[in-house]
Amino acid sequence: MSRLTWVQPPDLLAHELVASADDGKPVQDVRDRWTRAGGRAEAPRAGLGQPGDPTLRALAVELLDELDARPVPPEVADREPDDLAAIEASLPGPPEVVTVDAALDPALPDRLLGAWTGRAVGCLLGKPVEKIPREGIREILQSQGRWPLRDWFTAEGLAPEIADRWPWNRRSAPTSLAENIAGVPEDDDLNFPMLALGLVEQKGRGFATDDVADAWLAGLPGGRVFTAERVAYRNLLLGEDPPRTATRHNPFREWIGAQIRADLYGWVHPGDPAAAARAAWTDARLSHVRNGVYGAMLVAAACARAVTGGTVHDALQAGLSVVPPRSRYAEAVRLGVELGRSGLAIEEALDELYAEHGHRHWVHVLNNAALAAYALTVGDGDLERSICTAVTGGWDTDSVGATVGSVCGAVAGAAALPSRWVAPLGNRVASSLPGFDGIGLDALADRTLALARGGAR
Repeated sequence: MSRLTWVQPPDLLAHELVASADDGKPVQDVRDRWTRAGGRAEAPRAGLGQPGDPTLRALAVELLDELDARPVPPEVADREPDDLAAIEASLPGPPEVVTVDAALDPALPDRLLGAWTGRAVGCLLGKPVEKIPREGIREILQSQGRWPLRDWFTAEGLAPEIADRWPWNRRSAPTSLAENIAGVPEDDDLNFPMLALGLVEQKGRGFATDDVADAWLAGLPGGRVFTAERVAYRNLLLGEDPPRTATRHNPFREWIGAQIRADLYGWVHPGDPAAAARAAWTDARLSHVRNGVYGAMLVAAACARAVTGGTVHDALQAGLSVVPPRSRYAEAVRLGVELGRSGLAIEEALDELYAEHGHRHWVHVLNNAALAAYALTVGDGDLERSICTAVTGGWDTDSVGATVGSVCGAVAGAAALPSRWVAPLGNRVASSLPGFDGIGLDALADRTLALARGGAR
């Protein structure tokens, strides 16, 4: 029988032991009880979805409740607050506003199209190798004489033994390898910005977290969400309200999911990183806490700055200006920026990132945020160099590629993006969201522009 992954209590507990330890909670007593009963304490790489022995399952639920009830130590809560007012109070000053007249700025339409297009390109580039580690990506490319990465992935010329050792993402390869691309296939990295677009069109820029929950339940199939989003979706179905949806049996609460949802909130608040970050916080708290929420806030703020011009470095600084400066998230982003400026060869810099964050799950927000910051900094606005660096870095390849592509595309504008990356998209995005399947990137940009100008479709 097929089981829904990422929600089975034994798997969740293994991940929760890691998450609670990261939070500074005591976990050894729970780990001992679990392993003595025959449970596996090693966190699975993916959501296995096997319920296992009923007795172990019941114990896992009990232990998850126990870990949920343990408070985060005050020193962690102080430097990494959850409450929006506390987050804003932790900042050294108000984020800089870049005054933009969205109705008159002649470059804004092209930058918004560039943002949507860059996001789609980066996502599509990373899709075939999602879940393949960095060393596997390099071996695939070297075996084909295509290292370093400078083009779409392809199965042509790949030796069978390497293909067996590093299999493509089965869901993605049929539509995301060079020989198969015919438009942009469905992906959560694109579904979520489209969902946010529809949300703001319907509810306005002052939407509430409950509105986000309603939008999920009305238009987002449960099988199209993963990790923290899938747990939050389950919690909604169980009758939980936000922000409890983000914390009940949710060990993925500081993973990357909220960070991939936030671009639209920046695009509709051009030049205003604080407003973009507040909208992203409102969305993110449905499924995430602390560093998971900061990822959404930083990306929204960076996107708000990117569509006003300037550089990718300006966008990153705008993003950093809205997150608690003593948080682990800010530290991770600063590390990525420092390595991008260091002059180290890319592989040496990636080694440094892995030395600091290589122990984390490939979907965690901290390692992926550091990688995104590094790729943007070292790429210096060049779309190809930036997304290729992001993807060859491993971890969550399609999500980091999408975020990096979004910022680069917004700064450059659509007209400046290389046609060899844009043409295969065919100006068509597939989606299971009602009303969005087959939509053009130009239509998405037009609808976003209407919101940025204070109106609706």
